[in-house]
Amino acid sequence: MKTTTNIRFLVQAAMIAALYTVLTLVAAALNWAYGPVQFRFSEAMTVLPMFTPAAIPGLAIGCFLSNLWSSMGAMDMVFGTLATLTAALATRAVRNVRVKGIPVLAPLPPVLFNALIVGLEITLVSPGGFLWPAFLANALSVGAGQLVVCYALGLPLAVLLDRLNQNNRLFGLDGARPR
Repeated sequence: MKTTTNIRFLVQAAMIAALYTVLTLVAAALNWAYGPVQFRFSEAMTVLPMFTPAAIPGLAIGCFLSNLWSSMGAMDMVFGTLATLTAALATRAVRNVRVKGIPVLAPLPPVLFNALIVGLEITLVSPGGFLWPAFLANALSVGAGQLVVCYALGLPLAVLLDRLNQNNRLFGLDGARPR
């Protein structure tokens, strides 16, 4: 049984990483995936740690792979992946916080961590170096894009997956709400 569980975990993580990468590249084709204003469709998937711990490495690896195409290079691979990994861990931690059955906090960690970490990254590579006004502008800009995607796409995705998970074995949880 342990082998089956490990294989399921690896397959889920790999599928999440692949889908995150593809969706980010679709956004990149529209020039929405990189820079101070980002609308990565893949960020809707940041609610997945609510349902499976496999989403944590899946999202981090997907972000790392997606950032191979970033003009910011290695910095984006490090900072972006760090933001996604910490957000995924925090999302997993708040997965059971609900208002009227809706996981309202699940999309929040990606908004906050990306705003702070990616906002800092963009500020550090800017010609003037670190300046508080530039950091605040970059953090607000990144955070606004994240807020739109995570709440307009991610929250409905979480609600939908939560409903589906109650009726069948989505994510291998035997129909039970994740703990």
